[in-house]
Amino acid sequence: MNVVTSGERSSTTNARSKSERRKAKPRQAAPRHAKPSRAEASLSQVLCEPRFLVALKSGQSALSFGRSGAGPWQPRILVAYKANGLNSTPSPDGYSSLKSRRRLIWSEKALVKLSTDGKAQHSRTLASLAADQETVAKTESEIEIPVSEEEIRPVVLPTNDSSQKLLQIRHTSAHVMAMAVQKLYPEAQVTIGPWIERGFYYDFDMKEPLAEKDLKKIKKEMDKIVGRNLPLRREEVSREEAARRIKAINEPYKLEILDSIKTEPITIYHIGRLSLTNPADMSFPQNLEWLDGFKGDEWWDLCAGPHLERTGQIPRRALELETVAGAYWRGDEKRAMLQRIYGTAWETEEQLKAYQVQKEEAKRRDHRRLGQDLGLFSIQEDAGGGLVFWHPKGAMVRHIIEEYWKKVHLQRGYELLYTPHVAKLDLWKTSGHYDFYRENMYDHMDVEDELYQLRPMNCPCHIQIYKDVLRSYRELPMRVAELGTVYRYERSGALHGLFRVRGFTQDDAHIFCLPDQIREEIRGVLDLTEEILTTFGFKNYEVNLSTRPEKSVGGDDIWEQATTALREALEDKGWNYSIDEGGGAFYGPKIDLKIEDAIGRKWQCSTVQVDFNLPHRFKLSYVDMNTQRKQPIMIHRAILGSIERFFGILVENYAGDFPLWLAPMQVRLLPVTDTQVPYCKDVVAKLKALDIRAEIAYGERLAKLIRNAETQKIPVMAVVGPKEVEDGTLTVRTRHGGELGSISVDHIVAKIQAAVASRGVL
Repeated sequence: MNVVTSGERSSTTNARSKSERRKAKPRQAAPRHAKPSRAEASLSQVLCEPRFLVALKSGQSALSFGRSGAGPWQPRILVAYKANGLNSTPSPDGYSSLKSRRRLIWSEKALVKLSTDGKAQHSRTLASLAADQETVAKTESEIEIPVSEEEIRPVVLPTNDSSQKLLQIRHTSAHVMAMAVQKLYPEAQVTIGPWIERGFYYDFDMKEPLAEKDLKKIKKEMDKIVGRNLPLRREEVSREEAARRIKAINEPYKLEILDSIKTEPITIYHIGRLSLTNPADMSFPQNLEWLDGFKGDEWWDLCAGPHLERTGQIPRRALELETVAGAYWRGDEKRAMLQRIYGTAWETEEQLKAYQVQKEEAKRRDHRRLGQDLGLFSIQEDAGGGLVFWHPKGAMVRHIIEEYWKKVHLQRGYELLYTPHVAKLDLWKTSGHYDFYRENMYDHMDVEDELYQLRPMNCPCHIQIYKDVLRSYRELPMRVAELGTVYRYERSGALHGLFRVRGFTQDDAHIFCLPDQIREEIRGVLDLTEEILTTFGFKNYEVNLSTRPEKSVGGDDIWEQATTALREALEDKGWNYSIDEGGGAFYGPKIDLKIEDAIGRKWQCSTVQVDFNLPHRFKLSYVDMNTQRKQPIMIHRAILGSIERFFGILVENYAGDFPLWLAPMQVRLLPVTDTQVPYCKDVVAKLKALDIRAEIAYGERLAKLIRNAETQKIPVMAVVGPKEVEDGTLTVRTRHGGELGSISVDHIVAKIQAAVASRGVL
């Protein structure tokens, strides 16, 4: 089925001869209260919503777009179907009348249209469609449609790392916002205001709470400041001078920030020109055209920069205030509750619009909502925040992930481990976690006068297994892996679905090797990482190599050897990477990898870290070829990061529409009446015996059963009526392939098994 836009129809019409056009029946606009045709009524029955408008162009493989009418037939979504896919006489259930049923997504930015082979194509923007044809109705909601990830083309937006200009825009926008807030609310006290991944925020201590409606007023004031094109200036002052100025304007939070700054001189950024009434009040040189403190139109804050030169360089149409939220000062629930204003800023208005489209799409894919709608998992607050309850469907997906993970690790020479979730506190003191990581650990417990600790990491437990016997150099490399659950304290305000939890399962592995084996082992980890991530549909990565920080353990030689090994492994792999100078851990260099999802967002998942510290702390050794005891190198690595977080990323990447091999339920049989239920049960039993996940749904009208299967994103649904029972067949429809027609059970089994084996679609 080809979608023909109004412009294409015009060119086609113009190409016809005049005689043909005279003979052609003129198209009449539908009356405002036109009664829907029988075909339209049948389709509305299927969709169970009489508000949907179906625009049909009879006898042609094309679409016509109709204007929304009034009254009970007024649509909220424009739905287009292949006209010749509808019988002239609707069937009682309204389903079999659809020979080739398709669904469309409408968004503010793009129309996804379907062709007869079920493959999605990107049409022109909705705006251009509306310009060409006034009859396109504005959508108020969505009909969801499965679109393969290859067909989604994410908008590539600049980042703070890739664009210095963008970073300056956001940082300056944050200062302008703070200035605007203090102009409108003089009692407001400023705290911190950094740039973040998608914009910026500032925290304020205010007497009256802000509401979303106040953002418009603040934005209007910001526009005035931007319009005045005020200059920004960087000033260096002594710590004492900075403290004096802060006290003069009564900003206690700034004093605390000043105390936390360890470097000198202290830098201040000013906005605005000097407008002195009494120059004698100034304590710094008279030739400076800047006002000490916020008075009138002028404003300043402690800041290291960078900033734009003038406020007028902020593109006003690419600037937006988004939300107001609460935030504890310094993230401490015992400190003051502040009001945080989030904003976003971009280089152009087009980038802002693209970001807004991506933001709406991210909202649609939110794993917290989908997890509830699809029955995958829940966070039971009665049991405690940040603790995940895996429901049967989510548990099935997790089982599939873990089974694959174990299989591929065994194939790559890893040995699987299971270690305790709790151990003596002394173990964590030896590892250093108790000294350096205590704030993220739960309180220890007294067990028979000995202190035990819930584990925050798996590493010390794996080290205990290495130490259990004296190792020979011939045994190295030793690769061990565990899906190990750990427990870390997170403040309640930081918890976020599956992304920030208090108990999670790491796909943890450790390699104990010789120094000259580092490069080969790192390359093996990179190969395994690529294999696993590609299997789950992630093919685009951002790779960073982090080198030795200022404070570190280990000698120069081993740091150089390890860093060189990581660099050469990356170059052997052929991956592009960036170097984060000084960004390594204190115990060794590392490689971090971010994956890109279907809508262009990047997620930190995989990490490979070389460790010189723990082998030293635990006095690990092996016997070399000269019977001398040497210290092995330890490599930490995680590919998925944690099962919980990776599962959340998967849900959002696929919008809950898992590929067939990952889907918690692969096939749902829908008997037309209860008479077909015994046959369906026999088919389900056969499918389960062949490791195909299948179930039956009945007891409702067929139209509702179909809609429920679509809502639950079941990859394969099969309608079973008297004819199918008689012939021993199923009438099959798949989410990605559409109607497959009436086929034998053995045939659909073969197709499902082939799709699962190739991890493709059906």
